[in-house]
Amino acid sequence: MEQTKVIKPETLDDLIKTLRKIYERGRDKVNVKEVQSIMEAYESKPQEWEKFAYFTEGRYTRNLVDEGNGKFNLMILCWGKGYCSSIHDHTDASCFMKILQGQMKETLFEWPDPKLPAGMVQKSQRVLLENQCAYIEDSIGLHRMENVSYTENAVSLHLYSPMFKTCQTFDQHTGYRKEADMTFWSRYGERTPSGFQRCCCRRL
Repeated sequence: MEQTKVIKPETLDDLIKTLRKIYERGRDKVNVKEVQSIMEAYESKPQEWEKFAYFTEGRYTRNLVDEGNGKFNLMILCWGKGYCSSIHDHTDASCFMKILQGQMKETLFEWPDPKLPAGMVQKSQRVLLENQCAYIEDSIGLHRMENVSYTENAVSLHLYSPMFKTCQTFDQHTGYRKEADMTFWSRYGERTPSGFQRCCCRRL
């Protein structure tokens, strides 16, 4: 699979332009290590992404930054103190997540076995630090993301390809799944009329 030399994006705009070039090559799949390296190479500068960062009480927010010429969604997620996502899948998409501010704990789970209604099986946990970039897809498992701090907010940058509008969320104790709409709290720095995300919750 073709890979270009990783050139450090100096700004968020540089990062977006580089990602667009990678996804415009016309292939169904991109080089995961290349995208992850480029996203990790970008050094977070709050003055560049603050206009996209909307926080609200009671839930995390998903804020659209760029649609990648229809190939991907790049978004900023804002996590209040102690907030987390539900356990969820990624609808057969590739997901890159870079920490722009704070720390985020990722808890990875096995897919639930419908023949064994004993709840979710945890595979691993790790804490991602500022400027680190991780990757997940459904073949790897399901996960929950959590702001581990009760004193500081956290901000993360996510790339989903292909774009998707719904995902499945899972109850940790029963494995029960349900569909959730993936909406945006804001688009391109402007608040959307309806931005509630059903897949959000407080820290467990």
